Amino acid sequence: MHDTNLLQLVTEDIDSAQQLLELIDAEYQALGQRDLSRLQEILASKLPLLSLLDQHSTARSKILLDQQLSADRAGLQALAARSPDGEILLARSDALNQLLSNCRDANQRNGRVIRANQASLTSVLGILRGGETPGLYDSRGGAARIGQQRPLSQA
Repeated sequence: MHDTNLLQLVTEDIDSAQQLLELIDAEYQALGQRDLSRLQEILASKLPLLSLLDQHSTARSKILLDQQLSADRAGLQALAARSPDGEILLARSDALNQLLSNCRDANQRNGRVIRANQASLTSVLGILRGGETPGLYDSRGGAARIGQQRPLSQA
């Protein structure tokens, strides 16, 4: 009974993780296009999936703990050893772990894009505000000495 419930949770989580991975990939494309409305839609779609994955993770751990097993791979293997669906449970658990790892990697990729965009935007704003000057060179290739810096709006 417990192994059946656990298998059902893992199977549902595989579907959720696949949807999440698709959303993270769509988020990457929207970040590249700087499509803020699409990013908001994607975020609204990601939140319920993340919540469901978290709830199921807690439920899976509770099932293992209720059976006096550890809530990790070793506990899952012990439950699978005494279950007729044990091999399927382990295979699906491995598939879920791989999908979640792919989601984590894709999410980190998106984070790098966001940080790069933030740095670029900060630099542009600094130039527009007059606080930062772009690196300019004189005719000899050395750093140009620019007298007084003025914001672009005052130039």
